[in-house]
Amino acid sequence: MTITDTDTDAVSWNPEALDEIVSNDGGRPVLFTNARIMTMDPLIGTMTGADILFVGPLIAGVGPSIVTAAQDDNAIVVDCTGTTIVPAVVDTVALAGGRGRRAECVATLTPGNATDFLVVPDELAADVPSAVAALVSRPEQVRALVAAGRPVRWAGADVPGRVTAIETGIPAAPDLTGSPRLGVWIDREDFLHQELTADGRYDETRGGRPHAYQGRFWIDGDRIDYLDDLGFWAYGEFRGDELHHASYVMKRG
Repeated sequence: MTITDTDTDAVSWNPEALDEIVSNDGGRPVLFTNARIMTMDPLIGTMTGADILFVGPLIAGVGPSIVTAAQDDNAIVVDCTGTTIVPAVVDTVALAGGRGRRAECVATLTPGNATDFLVVPDELAADVPSAVAALVSRPEQVRALVAAGRPVRWAGADVPGRVTAIETGIPAAPDLTGSPRLGVWIDREDFLHQELTADGRYDETRGGRPHAYQGRFWIDGDRIDYLDDLGFWAYGEFRGDELHHASYVMKRG
């Protein structure tokens, strides 16, 4: 393979900064400076010669001259001269003009949003879609891919110890013995009774009709995913002492 100047630049891109970010416990802010930043925020827009400051998983600031405070805050500084920073998650509806309110835009590089962004050379970033496409078509040219404030790719290569992809396929049934979320959940109108059992199975009674739906479930934090024996997927969310599922709000019976 022929190594071009651009390839060489990618390989040597800010290695010291990577080491500092990887060893950072989340307490030090990180500043990517002197980049063109396509925020995808309709209020902020695109800026040149700008900075993006983040602390852990959240963006703290975006715009020019943030670097002036970097020394005061003991920030890790990454020089991004000649590169463009775009959201790692692209809101295609917003790209097509289908969002009516700024608050509806997804995954913009806005202070307070998640630290998920991509850094590519300017020549690969005519717009946001082309910058994101570079991650697939020319991954060796990607300067950085950051997710929740942690590097995933850097200088054209995977970062050692990075988060790996979720294993595909249906997981084995969990052993939920002792889980406080097991038992029978009943909605406010006493129409839906949903029983969650320790073997990872659910059984619904609807309007007095037993076994209306049955299947498997998995709990991840406050989220519950259902795979019905008929083949469809559904989900719910635990909010305090309530289980919200579709239009139903249930409490333990």
